[in-house]
Amino acid sequence: MKPRITLVTLGVDDLERAVRFYRDGLGLSTPGIVGQQFEHGAVAFFDLQAGLKLALWPRASLAHDAGLTVTARSSTDFSLAHNVGDKAEVDAVMAQAKAAGASVVKPAQDTFWGGYAGYFQDPDGHLWEVAWNPEMLPAD
Repeated sequence: MKPRITLVTLGVDDLERAVRFYRDGLGLSTPGIVGQQFEHGAVAFFDLQAGLKLALWPRASLAHDAGLTVTARSSTDFSLAHNVGDKAEVDAVMAQAKAAGASVVKPAQDTFWGGYAGYFQDPDGHLWEVAWNPEMLPAD
C-alpha cells in the first residue's frame, strides 16, 4: 500500500456542534455542512494541510456506510497529533481548544522523549495531542 491518506474522518454525535468547535473554536477552514439533501450524506470538510482534509460525519452515517452497528465511543482507540513550532504554541493551542469547548485531559508538560505536549478531547471525545517535538518541527 502506498501512503496516500488524504482524508481523516471523525464520527460525531452532533454535526452542527462539531462544525462550530472546529470552525469557530479552532479556526479551521470549511465551506460548512454539505450533502444534507442525501440520507446519511451530511458531512463537513476542513482543509488541514496540502492534500489532507478532516471530515466530520455523523457516527450513524459512518456506521451505515461501512455496514456496521454504532458502538460506544472510546477515546483511547485513536488520537490525532498537531505538531507546533515551540512550547508557547502548544500552550496557545491548548488554551484555544479549551475556550472552544474541549476538555483538557492532560495539561501540556515536558515529555520523556524531550518534547512538550498535552492532550484534549473535542466535544465528541476524540483525542488530540498538541506537541512540540524538537526532532519533528513543522515545515511552516
